[in-house]
Amino acid sequence: MDTKKANANETAHCLILPYPIQGHINPMLQFAKRLSHKRLKITLALTRFILKTIKGLSGGSISIGSISDGFDEGGRAQAKTHEEYLARFQQVGRETLMELLQALADSGSPVDCVVYDPFIPWVLDLAKGSGLLAAAFFTQSCAVDCIYHRVYCGELKVPVRGSEKVVVPGLPPLRPEDMPSFIYVHGSYPSAFEMVTGQFQNIDKADWIFVNTFYKLEEEVINCMSRTWKVKAIGPTIPSMYLDKRLHDDKEYGLNIFKTTTDVCTNWLSKKQPKSVIYISFGSLAQLSVEQIEELAHALTTLNKHFLWVVRSSELAKLPKNFSEESSEKGLIVSWCQQLEILAHDAVGCFVTHCGWNSTLEGLSLGVPIVAMPQWTDQSTNTKFVVDVWRVGIWARADEKGLVREGEIRRCIKHVMEGDGEEIRENASKWKEMARDAVDEGGSSDRNIQEFVSTLMSSLKGVN
Repeated sequence: MDTKKANANETAHCLILPYPIQGHINPMLQFAKRLSHKRLKITLALTRFILKTIKGLSGGSISIGSISDGFDEGGRAQAKTHEEYLARFQQVGRETLMELLQALADSGSPVDCVVYDPFIPWVLDLAKGSGLLAAAFFTQSCAVDCIYHRVYCGELKVPVRGSEKVVVPGLPPLRPEDMPSFIYVHGSYPSAFEMVTGQFQNIDKADWIFVNTFYKLEEEVINCMSRTWKVKAIGPTIPSMYLDKRLHDDKEYGLNIFKTTTDVCTNWLSKKQPKSVIYISFGSLAQLSVEQIEELAHALTTLNKHFLWVVRSSELAKLPKNFSEESSEKGLIVSWCQQLEILAHDAVGCFVTHCGWNSTLEGLSLGVPIVAMPQWTDQSTNTKFVVDVWRVGIWARADEKGLVREGEIRRCIKHVMEGDGEEIRENASKWKEMARDAVDEGGSSDRNIQEFVSTLMSSLKGVN
């Protein structure tokens, strides 16, 4: 494939390819916007199924390309198993990605660099085989990436058992239950375990390694990993208008798989007192049990505070009978919303969350105290840092049956919203400022992005 520029003065062209779920697409789309703002040409490659299902996509000057994962009608849900999905995605994805790269070259706009999600490591092999530069973009925290890398290298044995602390260079001492669930509950999701550890199978071929975090947030582990990797923190990747405000048209992610009801939410919030509302959301994937939802509903009822609860349409049937009607004076239940706009609202005083990495970064970046109810994957590790390292929240602990009971939820919410949570609220404000500083002009993440752009442009001009 001919990737040479017809004109040496043309800007570099990056193709960005995320793993096709919203929690991975959004941060890579935001990174794409930052690169576009710095004058790179950007093509965001999404699967045909995702392009058919999204409610809206506003990428400004970013071009959209399509590939296939082999399941154009139903996406991942169409596959019988996760293993089948990944195998089919690799086979069909390689073919259609090659077709997209060739089409871009034929149109006079060849790709110079592929920024890929390491959940799909075959993209790196394809890029290097095509003579392209390549950058890995990790959408989880540097701490979690470090743990998975240690497991992949055989330096951290699984399963992790017993009460002894787990020691990982660059991280605080961890209890077994602080580890990602794929490690602590080894064998629970074998295909997912293979995927998160398989991210590193060819990582040494990557020209750059980016992580959606910021330096001060994970300084120790970034320094530690930088001895082995070319790690660069480029986050938090949330819309600019909630951080540095340098990208004036960047007010939302621009991609939604679920229909939002944001106007309803903001109108409702506008009538509430500052810091008085509990906001509850468990993201786009987590599925709570009927019993857990009942415990949470009872806690909200007895707290006698206003609450805004995101309950996806697929989860609504789990709510206690008549709960929506009986709680309507204090609460608002919606199927989806623009989370950043809610977290930024002055009425919100607490964020009850599963501590997925995107939600964690959003809570930190907007200075909202957190009540953490981790469910699986990386969420327990994120919670460990939220509570014990960054000190911006409290962990609502599950009992021996795996349920976070009504009393525990009530205790934690009262702690962060009332007098005892003053230190948490102060720390939340502190991290909000540091997140903004990281992406602002000359900040640590901004410098790393600019260095990438400058190096990429220099490489095209034959400058070492």
